[in-house]
Amino acid sequence: MEYNYAVAGHAGTMCDADGELFIKPCTQAEVDFYESAHQSHPDFAAIMPTYIGTLALTETTDQAEIRAQIPDLVEQADIPAHLKEEIQSHLHLDKRRAIEAASTKKPVVDNGWVPNRTRKITTDRAVVLDNASWGYKRPNILDAKLGLRLWADDAPQQKKDRFTQIAAETTHKNFGFRVAGMRVYKGSTDESELDKEGYRIYDKDWGRLAVKDANILDSLKKFIFNETAGIDRELGKYVAGRFAKDLRHVQNVFENEESRMFSSSLLFVFEGDGDALRAAIEEEKSLLAASETAGKAGHIVPANLRVDSGIGISEEELGEGKTVITVNLDDEDSFDEEEVDLPRIHGVKIIDFAHAEWKPGQGPDENVLKGIRSLAQLFEEMSK
Repeated sequence: MEYNYAVAGHAGTMCDADGELFIKPCTQAEVDFYESAHQSHPDFAAIMPTYIGTLALTETTDQAEIRAQIPDLVEQADIPAHLKEEIQSHLHLDKRRAIEAASTKKPVVDNGWVPNRTRKITTDRAVVLDNASWGYKRPNILDAKLGLRLWADDAPQQKKDRFTQIAAETTHKNFGFRVAGMRVYKGSTDESELDKEGYRIYDKDWGRLAVKDANILDSLKKFIFNETAGIDRELGKYVAGRFAKDLRHVQNVFENEESRMFSSSLLFVFEGDGDALRAAIEEEKSLLAASETAGKAGHIVPANLRVDSGIGISEEELGEGKTVITVNLDDEDSFDEEEVDLPRIHGVKIIDFAHAEWKPGQGPDENVLKGIRSLAQLFEEMSK
């Protein structure tokens, strides 16, 4: 089916029937970056969407052909066993529903670069990722385009000129990012401003024209604080604090990698329904309390469940506030592993790698880091 939660980016994106997998037409360069990160840069891969693999596309690829490729792709994916089992449990292999694939064909232009108004790309590949918005009742989503400079070295001069102008006229210039799109559940008391699912959509023009240096903090507050949806000041401050902590982790990863990327984004997602958000937080607290009890009782708590920060987690990070636990205490002395499906609270991922590559020996990507640091500071301010 067509993916309905994109707030910025290319057209033609899809999700599987249950919405857990995100299918995005992309260039071979983007596929290569996902694969190299997965194979050689585990810390970086952990802040990207989980990479499942790629699908072959043609101009005539239909629903059945896409549907047929997914089970084998998931089976062969180099992902944790519990995640693979979770995805497979939702595939309904005997009666999978159709996937509506939007066309990725666009007219060939041979007279120089022109703005891609349709936001579609010509490609024969699609990357398959875990869907960052899956598992939420009402996901609030924000796409923050990163960079002081938005164009790659090999871009046509016309594109360089256009993107340089966009950067100069927006918050890219002083903050290193701009809001490329945003959707907020019950984001307005005026129902005429909401879509059929109850979301207020802030499009790319809002991020370019309405969001200025002077109001950037207030603009981000529209994403976090929302009394109409049951997210009051204290709850919003808590969510902002979680995002701020994750952003500092993302910053640390970038400071320890040597990469260069242009027009990549940070994708923020959190539960936009206040009641569901509070319930998820309380369930997380209960699970953490249970794990502490298990630890005091001498049980080993295996690290195969992510308390959802949206950030990849290793056992070494257990002391850094990114806790992963599995709890199943019985009446005997044994401790059996059992997956616990936590409600989602929030997540943040780096996305869009059409113009991304590793640059050994050239140091961290300060072009992108400017925006990451700015966002971390702004979310820290909102958490106070």
